[in-house]
Amino acid sequence: MRKAAPYILVVMLAAVAGGVFLRYRGGREAASTAPVARAGTARHLVLVTIDTLRADHVGAYGYRAGTTPSLDRIAQGGVRFDRAYAPAPITLASHASMLTGRYPAGHGARDNLMPVNASVPTLATVLHDQGFQTAAFIAAFPLDHRFGLSRGFDVYSDRMPRGPEGKLLNERPGRQVVDEALGWLEAHRGGRFFLWVHLYEPHAPYGDPAHAAGRSPIERYDDEIRTADGQVGRLLDGLGPVLADTIVIVVGDHGEAFGEHGEIGHSIFVYDTTLHVPWVMMGPGITARGAAITDPVCLIDLAPTLLALLGTGKIDADGVNVRPLIDGGHLPARDLYAESFAPLVDFGWSPLRALRSGAWKTIAAPRPEMYDIERDPNETTDVTALHPDVQKKFADRIDRYSPAELAQSPDAIVTSDREAATRLRALGYVQGTREKATATGRADPKDRRELAARMGLVVSGELQGKALEDALRAILRDDPGNPQAHLRLGDCLLDQAQWAEAERHFSVAITGDLPSVDAYLGLAACQSALGRRDASEQTLRKAHELEPDNPVVSANLGILESQAGRADQAIRSLTEALVVDPDFHEARFNLALAYARAGRRQDAERAARDLLSRLPADAPQRPEVERLIAALGR
Repeated sequence: MRKAAPYILVVMLAAVAGGVFLRYRGGREAASTAPVARAGTARHLVLVTIDTLRADHVGAYGYRAGTTPSLDRIAQGGVRFDRAYAPAPITLASHASMLTGRYPAGHGARDNLMPVNASVPTLATVLHDQGFQTAAFIAAFPLDHRFGLSRGFDVYSDRMPRGPEGKLLNERPGRQVVDEALGWLEAHRGGRFFLWVHLYEPHAPYGDPAHAAGRSPIERYDDEIRTADGQVGRLLDGLGPVLADTIVIVVGDHGEAFGEHGEIGHSIFVYDTTLHVPWVMMGPGITARGAAITDPVCLIDLAPTLLALLGTGKIDADGVNVRPLIDGGHLPARDLYAESFAPLVDFGWSPLRALRSGAWKTIAAPRPEMYDIERDPNETTDVTALHPDVQKKFADRIDRYSPAELAQSPDAIVTSDREAATRLRALGYVQGTREKATATGRADPKDRRELAARMGLVVSGELQGKALEDALRAILRDDPGNPQAHLRLGDCLLDQAQWAEAERHFSVAITGDLPSVDAYLGLAACQSALGRRDASEQTLRKAHELEPDNPVVSANLGILESQAGRADQAIRSLTEALVVDPDFHEARFNLALAYARAGRRQDAERAARDLLSRLPADAPQRPEVERLIAALGR
């Protein structure tokens, strides 16, 4: 799991296990409402999405590292799509397209943090209305229920555990996700069901870079792919006898770049390095065994195709039912669109829009690009100058999918959800100084490639300690106002107890108006460590004004108030944190201390015993809580 930022000023407990909850949304009794499958159609659907999975690192696609025996098993028992493409190299946008069958402009989630339009039907809403039991088990925050994909699911399990400093983590292990999915599956075998499982392991950082033992990022990326594939295998085994009646489909949401086209990670560029994804599936209605489909398809085709295989009607979609390809036929030629608005939202650069048609792929940018992808699948040679008429024709068609005028207005699609932006930053999503458009328009991301790559490397988690500090200082030499770089350098220096310098960087980050309170929390931690607790409390109160429902801010205020002898205020602040998150164990421990300082020993003991009941039996923090209870009983 990723390391959380050290923002609890006084940590009384070390790492604690966070709970996972299920959101039940109008669940039904399966026996009374379960629909009947039509003859020759699948009865159930299991969709597995693996974040950041490149097609060329899957055995069925020719990779020889032995990373994916479970995915290969599915491909051998059904079909694989050799030319499947994401409509965006961004987690939320791509998943929303899978579940709605629409391009990002049609569902509204054009970047992370941008919710799906509530009026757009989804695969889950359609199947729910048909009487399916529906459940989703989510591994990372970009797919949090607040972004709109929970509609139609009876159960949407997306609660992340807390880290050692009390902050909610932003991802959880695939094993935990599949454990929950298997538990739900065991209780819902009676009726028709749709089960979606999301796995996050291949996402950066790959494994623990601090203990890499000389293994390269790609080797560790493959290790995480093996881990995710192993969880797919557990899921297949857990289906047991219902597997024969189940469509099983595994897809990647986007790929990952390891320096191709100068990119590190994903989300900025729209080359096939980050758009080409695996799509393998097997089950009733798929009579081919081990077939490779070479016609190009897009993830927007997923929902219409699955509804056809289930015999449950249609969905208003940009995508098409590709069942004819599965049956050995063909589809009429069509364009496939893709985009990334991350350059605009994160940096103020021009967004990128792409169109694939036949042998050609063109990218709309301040300096357009065009590639002959039949002869040049790696997109190494821009042939725009050789075919200007072709490029102009495709540029006009791109505007039909997304008008060029939108590229001038990043504020129209930027979220104001500070807490959500903070959590995405913790997962490695980049944000830098937002450049303003000039008289000639917005910057071409190609002209900012080196800066984007350096930021990508920093947020990937691959750099640690002094290497990370040096990289951040280099970014700030070239981009002195970059608030994310100041914030991250402040984090590094805080870890090293260099509080005075860290304080300066947090202060600069605050002036950059980041969409989060992380800089305030870091500044407050420095001020407290330097003995300026009044200043620390003032900083936390500003953070509370920005995010009044942030339990970490409330808990820190409570700790300072308790230390200052204001027990009643401390109890109010810590209780406020626990109302937002009852499983915030550090806050509950400090609430017990505040009660004790106020002379309310019974309340203190009750809070401590409540905490003890919530901790796992093997939690290393239990002895500390037991010592507190023993002291209160004397």
